[in-house]
Amino acid sequence: MTFSQEDLPHIKWSLITFLAALLIGGSAVFVAQKSTASALQEKNAAQQQLNDARNKLNAARDDQSNMVEYTKEYSVIQRRGLIGDEQRLSLIEGLDALRKRNKVLDFKYGITPQQPYKPVPALDSGNFDLKISNMTLQFELLHEEQLINFFDSMHQDINGWFILDHCTLERTSGGTAQLKADCGGGWLTMKNRNGK
Repeated sequence: MTFSQEDLPHIKWSLITFLAALLIGGSAVFVAQKSTASALQEKNAAQQQLNDARNKLNAARDDQSNMVEYTKEYSVIQRRGLIGDEQRLSLIEGLDALRKRNKVLDFKYGITPQQPYKPVPALDSGNFDLKISNMTLQFELLHEEQLINFFDSMHQDINGWFILDHCTLERTSGGTAQLKADCGGGWLTMKNRNGK
């Protein structure tokens, strides 16, 4: 089928209608593609927001779980007298109670005034100031195990935290004691800088 100039007036309206339909259809496809791309971007942004919200929720749950666990641990060390003001009277009473239980033949001790504790290597103590009261202990012993049992009892029965720095043992001649021990260390406390 061929068209000539003479056929143009007969198909003019059909051709105009066809071109208009083509233009409207093309515009509709273009608008639909733009809308689809915009909807896809919005969907991706919403999915990202949902993922971020889930991550924050999971982090909050983890923080809550950690807070419960750390609160328990904090309460334990607070009850043990490690956090807060030094309980020197409790320490002295605890040592006297150990003396009465005859864990060793005899012992003498000395405690210095509390001072800042600077561990080596240095550590970040967070919101806490570390303090220590240096302590010397001299023992008369029948055998080495008495010394170990004494320090175990200190840890279990006396509130606070004793850090053993050193001990020297030497044999004695004569008397009931077989050994003498000279030990040094200190009672550690942590004071919250915020005053709590």
